[in-house]
This record gives sequence, C-alpha cells and structure tokens, in this order.
Amino acid sequence: MKAVSHLREASGIALQTLREHKMRSFLTLLGIILSVATLIVVIALVNGVNQYIADRVANLGTNVFQVSRFSISDLTSVQGLVNATRRNKIINWEDFEYLRDNLRLPSRVGVEADTTGRVNSGNVSLDQIAVAGVSANIGEMSQKEMAAGRYIVDNDNDHRSMVAMIGSDVADKLYSGLDPLGRTISVGGRQFTVVGVAKPIGTVLGQSQDAFVAIPIETFLAIYGSNNSLDISVEARGADWMDRTQEEARLLMRARRHLKPGSDDTFGVIAAGQLVDLFHSITDSLAHAMIGIVSVFLVIGGVVIMNVMLASVIERTREIGMRKSVGATRADILMQFLVESSILAGMGGVIGLVFAWILSTAVQAATSVPMSVPFSAVILAIGVSTLVGLFFGIYPAHKASRLNPIEAMRQEI
Repeated sequence: MKAVSHLREASGIALQTLREHKMRSFLTLLGIILSVATLIVVIALVNGVNQYIADRVANLGTNVFQVSRFSISDLTSVQGLVNATRRNKIINWEDFEYLRDNLRLPSRVGVEADTTGRVNSGNVSLDQIAVAGVSANIGEMSQKEMAAGRYIVDNDNDHRSMVAMIGSDVADKLYSGLDPLGRTISVGGRQFTVVGVAKPIGTVLGQSQDAFVAIPIETFLAIYGSNNSLDISVEARGADWMDRTQEEARLLMRARRHLKPGSDDTFGVIAAGQLVDLFHSITDSLAHAMIGIVSVFLVIGGVVIMNVMLASVIERTREIGMRKSVGATRADILMQFLVESSILAGMGGVIGLVFAWILSTAVQAATSVPMSVPFSAVILAIGVSTLVGLFFGIYPAHKASRLNPIEAMRQEI
C-alpha cells in the first residue's frame, strides 16, 4: 500500500508539472514525441504495405506460380535487369506448349501475355489500359472473379474470337449507367464484344488494378505478334506439391534451353510468396534505416528529460530535505523522481502516438498509401518512451536521493 501511495503521489507531481509548465513540458518531450511519431508512422507504413501486397499484388492465385522471362533476383536492381535482358530469351508459344505437354505434376498450365494500349467506346477513350491475352484456364487460376458475364473460354481461343472481358474501371468509365455485356469496345483500333466484367479489385499503391481488358491469347498473338514474352502460369495440385512442381518446371526449362549444370537459369520461376518476400525485404530495409533516426530522437529526448529533472532536483532541494526530515528514505526519493521522469516520457509517447495516428490517417486519405497501426505498435511506443524516461531519470533520481537533509533544508526557496 505504501508503494502504491508513493506511486500515486509521484504521478500527481509529474502531471502537475506538465500542467504548470506547458511550454517547457512540450519542449522537454519534443524529442520523445518526434521519435515515437516516426516509429509509429514507419511501423504503420510497413505493416500496411506488407498486408496490402499480400492481399493484392501477389494475386497469382492459390498454389500458382509463373515461368517468366525474369526472376525475382533480376528485378531487384537496374543492373540485374539489364544483364537479364541481354541474357534471357523471351518465353514464347513453343515454350508454353513444351511445358504444357511435358509437365506431369501440375493440375493446370495456362499462359498469358500483356501490353498497354488505348481502348474506347463511342466518344470515350482511355489510355494506358492493360491489355492481356489469356488462355481460358487463367480464369480458374487467378483471383479475378466475375461480376457479370463470363471469362474467356477455350472456344474463344480456338476461333480467335474478338471478345473481351473487362475490369470494373473500364466498365464504369466507358459504359457509365449501362450494361456493358454485348456492347462493343475498341482495343488498339479493333472491335471486340464485351462478354464479361470482373469484380473490383482495388488499387495497389495508388495504381488501379481494375483498368484492364482481357482477350483470348490466340487473338492477342495474332494482333500484337509474338515479340512479347509470355508468362506461363502453373497450378500445383496443392500446397505440398508446390516445391516439386516448381522444380519440375525449372528442370524442363533448363533442358529445353540446353543449360549446362551449374549455369544460371535464363528464366524465372516466380511464386506469390517470392513477391511477398521481395516487398518484405524492401519494407524491412526502410524500417532498419529509420531505426537510426528514431534512436537519435530518443537519445536527444532522453538527455533533455535528464537535464530538466536535474533542474527540478535543484528547484526542489528544500522540499526533498523536508521529506527526508519527516522520514522519507532514499528509496522513496529515488522512486519519486524515477516515476516522474517515466511519466513525463510516457506522456510524450502518448502525444507522439496520437500525432502519428493523425498523420497516418491523413497520408492514407490523401495518397491511398496503405497505413495500418497494429496494437502491438501502440504498446511498443508507450513502453519505449517510458523506458527512456526511466533510464535517463536514474542519474537525477540518484542525485536527489543522496542529498543531505540538513543541508537541503538550508537551501533558500
């Protein structure tokens, strides 16, 4: 009970100090506020982007991977991409047929190609729309769902039909208030009939994932030629089959390209997990880089709190002497000042947390950059700021506890 009473008294003194010296308290806690706000904003950004990437970027589908011209490692640097462009041949139709006919482990093997172009209907035109050529089974492997109509089917490819499945953004902008099904859409100057509309996916880092048109892959190749590299999608029978299926596809591609043992692959085998890991590595690098900034702010904030507490010891020397003269022990004085410095820093953490939440909300609303503050970050922010106050309050508290009560009583008020 005595400890609780001392804790309540010390807390009251700390809060009273904050109220009586608002500007000084704010300047004292500025370093803590900035460090906590920076920490929370970075955590919110990293957590939000990682979750966003997992949900929307890595949308290859369950147990699906792609055989592409470039690997994940090729895409991590400009020089790596330049070297891979020189080294890696495009994935062509014959590569797709070879894997389709020789792979034994997958449940499905599909293919797609993409480019960008202008689409229009009537007087409305849209530029930089993703145009994809797809095999029919891509619809069964991807995470795109139909809102109306149907996906591309085998018969469309067999006859090189001029049909298209469109994203919700294209549908909304070209056919606002109308049913798009059965209407005509011009893609690259050629007329297609809309047979399906996909459900909205959303945006990734501000980039819409619903601004696309999908047409039969055979039609795509007839229009755009075979110079575009294809992406071969392979669906494993289940999660336990992923590694074996990827290795089978890799070995077949190496054999087809006559690669010697020990030589690098001239293609990429990319799974959704690899894309997530790539973005995690990027966001982790950002988080690690910000640790230095946060540490500097914390040290500055801690030093300022220590200086203010030392000044407080001087200002309250007579008070400390009087408390000791009526029975307060060194431990009582020590705890009082430690609690005060911890509460001061903790309040800075709370203010920084509120500031970070407001900033994160404003950034997400203004830029569509995903921001998500986990509850663990709240505990971390308050805990770290309180520990900083506790650590940097040790010396002032120790100095106060060692004051001689007689000499302290003689101190002028």
